[in-house]
Amino acid sequence: MNKIFLVEDDPVISKAVVNHLTMWGYEIKAAVDFGRVLEEFLAFDPQLVLLDIGLPHYNGYHWCEEIRRRSKVPVVFLSSASDNMNIITAMNLGGDDFIAKPFDLSVLTAKVQAVLRRAYSFQNSINFIEHGGVMLNLSDASLTFQDRKLDLTKNDFKILQILMENAGHVVSRSDIMTRLWESDSFIDDNTLTVNMTRLRKKLEEAGMRDFVVTKKGLGYLIP
Repeated sequence: MNKIFLVEDDPVISKAVVNHLTMWGYEIKAAVDFGRVLEEFLAFDPQLVLLDIGLPHYNGYHWCEEIRRRSKVPVVFLSSASDNMNIITAMNLGGDDFIAKPFDLSVLTAKVQAVLRRAYSFQNSINFIEHGGVMLNLSDASLTFQDRKLDLTKNDFKILQILMENAGHVVSRSDIMTRLWESDSFIDDNTLTVNMTRLRKKLEEAGMRDFVVTKKGLGYLIP
């Protein structure tokens, strides 16, 4: 399990980030004493640090420099001070990425995974596809949107995977049928329609209306 150390002064943001990343399988610890961030970092020994700039006692730049003297662990800055000067300073001090507040938790998760992929070669890392705030987890065949996790059937998962892999492009019915049943022969065309109807109902009930669009005579599209 990948370990993430969060240094965030806003308790509301901190709680939301901890809950969301925990749901995605990360072990995450939030800093408790902002005067002893380095000690807490060394004791936890994480694979990634999420670091706010505006902190009590010392700012995030100070702690990034302290961490960099002892570790090459990836550091991702989180801050509402997202002007060019702050971003450049963060990168020059050893930051690996910069996420401006306010941010979408799904985007945060995607950025975290991208940084971990670049920094390490974890074979058991969570793989996912993200589009428009909707995240398809390839490890457990689930879908997450606005902190709600949906369990998918085998066909739900395969349909969403091929559509999200080709987001912005129409996928033909025959291509989807081949993906679902390994063949587009001897399959009643209505079977795909039934599967699509059930999937769309599930998505709509979770607040994802029109996530999948029908292109009459062509196929389906996630715009």
